[in-house]
Amino acid sequence: MFQTYQYPQYDYRQSEEQKAGTVKRHKVVVIGAGPIGLTAALDFAQRGIPTVVLDDNNTVSIGSRAVCYAKRPLEIWDRLGCATRMIDKGIEWKIGKVFFRDDLAYTFDLLPEDGHKIPAFINLQQYYLEEYMVEEAQKSNLIDLRWKHKLLNLQQDDDHAVLTVETPDGVFKMEAEWVVACDGANSDTRKMVGAGFSGQFFQDRFLIADIIMKADFPTERWFWFDPPFHRGQSALLHKQCDDVWRLDFQLGWEADPEEEKKPENIIPRVKAMLGEDKEFELEWASVYQFACRRIDNFRYGRVLFAGDAAHQVSPFGARGANTGVQDIDNLGWKLKLVLDGDAPESLIDSYHTERAFAADDNLLNSTRSTDFITPKNEASRRFRDAVLDLSEVTDFAKPLVNSGRLSAPTPYVESPLNTADESSFAGNMTPGTCCADAPVNVNGEAAWFLNQIGDGFTLLIFGDEAAEDVTAGNVKARVLRVGKDLQDKDGTLAARYDAAPGTVYLIRPDQHVAARWRYFNDNKVEAALKTAMGGA
Repeated sequence: MFQTYQYPQYDYRQSEEQKAGTVKRHKVVVIGAGPIGLTAALDFAQRGIPTVVLDDNNTVSIGSRAVCYAKRPLEIWDRLGCATRMIDKGIEWKIGKVFFRDDLAYTFDLLPEDGHKIPAFINLQQYYLEEYMVEEAQKSNLIDLRWKHKLLNLQQDDDHAVLTVETPDGVFKMEAEWVVACDGANSDTRKMVGAGFSGQFFQDRFLIADIIMKADFPTERWFWFDPPFHRGQSALLHKQCDDVWRLDFQLGWEADPEEEKKPENIIPRVKAMLGEDKEFELEWASVYQFACRRIDNFRYGRVLFAGDAAHQVSPFGARGANTGVQDIDNLGWKLKLVLDGDAPESLIDSYHTERAFAADDNLLNSTRSTDFITPKNEASRRFRDAVLDLSEVTDFAKPLVNSGRLSAPTPYVESPLNTADESSFAGNMTPGTCCADAPVNVNGEAAWFLNQIGDGFTLLIFGDEAAEDVTAGNVKARVLRVGKDLQDKDGTLAARYDAAPGTVYLIRPDQHVAARWRYFNDNKVEAALKTAMGGA
């Protein structure tokens, strides 16, 4: 009745180094070709770093898995050249509705203002996301995707790691100056280096069911507490492309995962939600228990961890893959500077400093969401239900409703790479914060601000104050003038950056603010540039 996704099969090829029996040293080896590993490959290649990606499988993820992708990761993928396909294929949304029993309790808008290129969120099955990134990676001569390559062992020396890898043609060794582990929450790489991975397991179980159906529900996130079709528990409905719908059902800790995954037990739940007469097909299902955990250090010698290999959160709030993409965005430019000898190796340590801070923020938000959705005692349940009741009739209770605080980037407010403000600024663009987009004109054509600042250091100057590119060693901060190189289309850019004539921003290669001033001073800019490079 419905057409289903056809999984691509990628060819295994024996590498020349395995054929020759030689041990070759690579700049970077990425473990895992999921969304985070593929993002790493694309980011590193764009920065000119040759990258080998090892994956023990030869296709994309089975089932839609992660489906909800936030504005900031999409902006990163836009820089990497693959966001347009994702957005065109995916389902854009920004409105969420929370229901309590039979009533609508709360509605929220995740992007109420105009003037953004990228939507607040899209829903897209993970297999499409990976397929698009694989196709983009295959265009690059700096990315070597190696399917059916399983990492068996890893040993480290001072300046490289030795990897033992198994393929259909046997076992061989290879070396890497740096290894980036993107091999998921059950990371074998993490176990090989003896890393700690601690946190909290939640004693509850949830059923994910992806169904294919024709329905005219709006493209919104619908979340129910104690709905009439699933009393005493919670449920979630999300639309994906190809008429696929994601359904989540809270099951309780006593549920038998194997029994709950059987179609004969899933289908009655779906019919109770949608009605007996709704036609649908079950595409994929899984039962999960979740945890909130973090690795004790994102760096172990020459091995760096990203994504679920570094941190695991509950699915409420879509903070898993979204934060993993931001891990890579933080790491890539630092790795490039260190590999080129333009920054000290200690710059890599700021990767842990900044991303562990972000991970802790995500873990806190994820834990709070989980505690609200699954109260641990009767007092907590009464508080939650009172909040939901009040949210229907009062505004003060609405912010207390927590069906999953949705993914938003964490500002690195305590980063050692920041230079503190000397003057007062209004708004959100404090040092450590990722840059906000805005509509601009370039050479008379409509454009977007984030597409103009590229992936190097940028010195953004509002007005016609005299200034030239600033360098620190071999690294240049390129001047970009608002009023000359680009035009602030409707004043949105200046408003979002609280900019007056003469205002200067130093922007990092990952499009985070490093420093800002009310006037240009080359000595101060140079000092801030060196600070942002780890004291180079």
